[in-house]
Amino acid sequence: MTKIVEIAAALVCLIVLTGAQLPETGPKPEIKPAEQPAEDPSAQQTDDPAKIDVAPKPQPKPGTETAKPDAPAAPADAGKQDAQDKPDTAGKEPPQREKQGPNLPGAALPESTTPGKQTLEAQHLTIEPESDSDHSECVKELQSLGVVFTDLARIDDGNGCGIDKPIKVTEALPGIRLKPDGVFRCPVALALARWMKGTVIPAAAVAAADQGRITTINQASSYICRLRNSAETGKISEHARGNAVDIASFSFEKGEDIAVKPRREDSTLIGAFQRTVSAAGCLYFTTVLDPESDAAHETHFHLDVLERKGGYRYCH
Repeated sequence: MTKIVEIAAALVCLIVLTGAQLPETGPKPEIKPAEQPAEDPSAQQTDDPAKIDVAPKPQPKPGTETAKPDAPAAPADAGKQDAQDKPDTAGKEPPQREKQGPNLPGAALPESTTPGKQTLEAQHLTIEPESDSDHSECVKELQSLGVVFTDLARIDDGNGCGIDKPIKVTEALPGIRLKPDGVFRCPVALALARWMKGTVIPAAAVAAADQGRITTINQASSYICRLRNSAETGKISEHARGNAVDIASFSFEKGEDIAVKPRREDSTLIGAFQRTVSAAGCLYFTTVLDPESDAAHETHFHLDVLERKGGYRYCH
């Protein structure tokens, strides 16, 4: 009897299930917060699940433009017309709003006040004074190195040419004659002695070992009142201030002199010697111009002790 009841109950359930119908539309999944479409202020709010647009509307990519529905299509030659309407400014300087006045940065000085356009007389220069203590310290250094020199009276040739505390050097180092005698400020003599001792003599001992020791430094110019490169106008030469010496050649105990001349392509030991002493000169002098610098220095080294801001040195 129990068996019959169970079978009857199962048949009733089967009939009920087969008669049931699924709803036409099932529940739609909720959108995750990260997938919610951007809010559209113009969209209508509705409670009807069938009318809710869950798919986000396609958005234009950043940097792209979308045409408005009512905007007319651009003509095919619009780009050409735009190009024709624009002025041709390629290669032309933009117009200046203001002209530089005489006191504005970058304004050019009139020729009458520009040193590069003036004679020495027109520049109204004066001799630079030297510190007694600095000069005294320099003289002690010369004496310790064995430099042979004598003090001279103050030189004043006018127009800024002159030396406050000049000296005349006859031997740059013991046994090495400076020919002719050189007249300049003490710092020049000190730099020359240190350059000779630290670089020139050791380099010559390697490059010209068979010629013995250096006996003479042949100089082409020491103090002289003139402008740079002996020009008629321009800046005053450091020679006129006692800050420079020009070296033309070195003489040895035997053999030929080593002359200062263009040697960039000289692959001999003598060529290496000149390039070495030229480069090392910048350790002692603030300016070094050699035969590779320009035509005005093809026959000598120009060495000076001009002081520049920040310890800057010019070696060429």
